[in-house]
Amino acid sequence: MNQSGGSMKSLRRLRRILAGILRELADQNAYARHLAHRGVAHSPEEWKRFSEHRFRMKYSQSRCC
Repeated sequence: MNQSGGSMKSLRRLRRILAGILRELADQNAYARHLAHRGVAHSPEEWKRFSEHRFRMKYSQSRCC
């Protein structure tokens, strides 16, 4: 394999990793898992249900110290 082929492959791999990190940070992966677990399709109502649950869980836990 020549130098440019390896560079392009590395660049594509880096792009996939960064896209995965961004999807995780934006809760897209968690939402996809939520849909699969519940066996439902994406809808505005389901996104709202998912988001409200995530925020409740995140902000209802008391902080120590």
